Amino acid sequence: MRKKILIVFAISLLSVASGTSEAMGQKEHKERTAQQPLVGQSSRQDRDRAYLIREVRHELIMLPYYSVFDWLQFEVQPEGTVILQGQVIRPTLKSDAEHVVKKVEGVSRVVNQIEVLPLSPNDDRIRRAVYRTLFNYNSPLFRYGLGSVSPIHIIVKNGNVTLKGNVDSEGDRNLANIRTNGVSGVFSVKNELQVSRNK
Repeated sequence: MRKKILIVFAISLLSVASGTSEAMGQKEHKERTAQQPLVGQSSRQDRDRAYLIREVRHELIMLPYYSVFDWLQFEVQPEGTVILQGQVIRPTLKSDAEHVVKKVEGVSRVVNQIEVLPLSPNDDRIRRAVYRTLFNYNSPLFRYGLGSVSPIHIIVKNGNVTLKGNVDSEGDRNLANIRTNGVSGVFSVKNELQVSRNK
């Protein structure tokens, strides 16, 4: 009788132990699962981010006063925050950029860090001179001046020129730098042109 009671007691202890171990296993599994993103969650976030990047870029390019003398760039952060950066010659372009981006579906907040370049007749003269030098009919870079928004942007601040955008080759990048350096009144040239990878 005592042996039977001991066996029953031992079996009941095993049951409790296995139940505890199973519960702990479930708890650990739940904790691991909670730490990992759900299947498809990451890809959905990537799709949402790609959508925001595409739509924000489209809205900025379509701004009516966005010109070759302005440069706009942005960063899309988690939770739909968009950080606007760049340099513009019109204060209204800064506010217009923020306004159109705020209307994009999925954008929750806009941080506007766009710099309005100072008014300067000398900078205006340099802008026009660099434009003519790069895009005149005799220039090999003439094709970059065609279209509503040039792939090369000319940013001038206090006589210092920054070239931004994309070109087809390293030769075009170097030529743009040389021609800009040859413009009278230019203090310095910062060449930030990128060579398109698909060329």
